[in-house]
Amino acid sequence: MALDVHTAVQTATVLAIAGIIFSIWAGIRSIRKARTLKFFRMRRDRMVRGWRMLFFAFGLGLLTLFLNNFAEPIAYSYFPPTATATLTPTITQTPTITLTPTITLTPSITLTPAVTDTPTITPTPRVPLAIESEFESVVTPNPEAVFSNLVFTEGIDPDTYEPLSPGEVFQNPVGHLYALFTYDGMVDGSQWTALWYRNGELVHYETLPWDGGTGGLGYTDWEAEPSDWQPGEYEVQIFVGLTWKVSGTFSVEGQAPTAEPTMTPTPSRTPSPTPTDSPTPTSTRTPAPTLTPTVTRTPFPTATFVTPSATITPWPTVTPVPTFTRAPTATPITPTPTITRHPSPTP
Repeated sequence: MALDVHTAVQTATVLAIAGIIFSIWAGIRSIRKARTLKFFRMRRDRMVRGWRMLFFAFGLGLLTLFLNNFAEPIAYSYFPPTATATLTPTITQTPTITLTPTITLTPSITLTPAVTDTPTITPTPRVPLAIESEFESVVTPNPEAVFSNLVFTEGIDPDTYEPLSPGEVFQNPVGHLYALFTYDGMVDGSQWTALWYRNGELVHYETLPWDGGTGGLGYTDWEAEPSDWQPGEYEVQIFVGLTWKVSGTFSVEGQAPTAEPTMTPTPSRTPSPTPTDSPTPTSTRTPAPTLTPTVTRTPFPTATFVTPSATITPWPTVTPVPTFTRAPTATPITPTPTITRHPSPTP
């Protein structure tokens, strides 16, 4: 019996949950039984045994959480999954009795076909130059990396990456599609590319450095508007570096819903700027600066004839008023005292 990592982890988780339930039941039963015993030692032993069972159940609970969240990724890091091909059963026809003719007719005329079908060469998928120019990785990819066949689905389980509704034919409206795969031998940092074609025309792509580890489960997706999922044949191609690894096809049927028109009120407002008459009057106002005659009023300041009023500085020059000192100059009157000639006759 082949047992993979995922099944082993699920089995261990179920056994741990069963152990938790049994330990809780046994612990509670032992504690209740201890309360009915009369002897102290026996009662204490039963109580200790019951609590040990409860602590054991708690430890199993932690182990269950570890198995559910971390056991599978750790196991994949040591035992990377290998891509397994899905065998498609073929119908085996029951052989019927073949009648052997007794007389073999020799054909006299050999018919030569007028048109010979020449098989066309199917080109190997390659990355377009425009997308190749967007490569940003400098890590050399592993040429031995392998990918499994692509599984297309409209949803995946976020915990196990299992497809929820896989198929090869999808009916409109379609919103989000995933292409799931398993891989092995990848190198973190190497460039990988996913191309989505519709009827041979590229409609979507993604190219970026790889960050998913050596092996495991992965996917490429396209979440487009429902109106972009036009009916037709779609093909998804996976590349590592410039090396093609795997391709897968699916089809979309039914008429895609039409995109709702978006209201663009801005074009309706274009008539508002047309009243260009408002700027034209402003341009006619250019003669206004020609009122330069106001500058010709500079003669006003030339009325500096008022400045003579300030030149009436002769007012202080009326200092001749103090020159009336001529009155004291009438000193010629001094001879009057010389009239002492009258008393001279005293001899």
